[in-house]
Amino acid sequence: MKVITSAIIIAAVTEVAKRFPTYGGIIAALPLVSLLSIIWLNVQGESSTTISNFALGVLWGFPATAVMLVIVYFSVKNSLPLFLSIFFGILGWFLFLMAQEFIIKVLKNHLLA
Repeated sequence: MKVITSAIIIAAVTEVAKRFPTYGGIIAALPLVSLLSIIWLNVQGESSTTISNFALGVLWGFPATAVMLVIVYFSVKNSLPLFLSIFFGILGWFLFLMAQEFIIKVLKNHLLA
């Protein structure tokens, strides 16, 4: 059921994107995967603590995802091959997450010291 529902949503977004790229991008930017995951966690009987921790993790990863998408956008716009653009985007995502983690640790140490 999960796979079929997810596949239908991905196929629908892809079809919209083929016809209307900007609208497809807007729809793809909706937190569909996050919402589907929250729904499936609930259906599987996970606790509200697990679901809220998952939602917090999604929020924690959002800034890095935005950085990744900006890198991919500019890379493709400047004619880099798609897979190289994606590679640079994922690299930027990873580096941003590491920097974010470091900054949070430094802030915690200074605020608690």
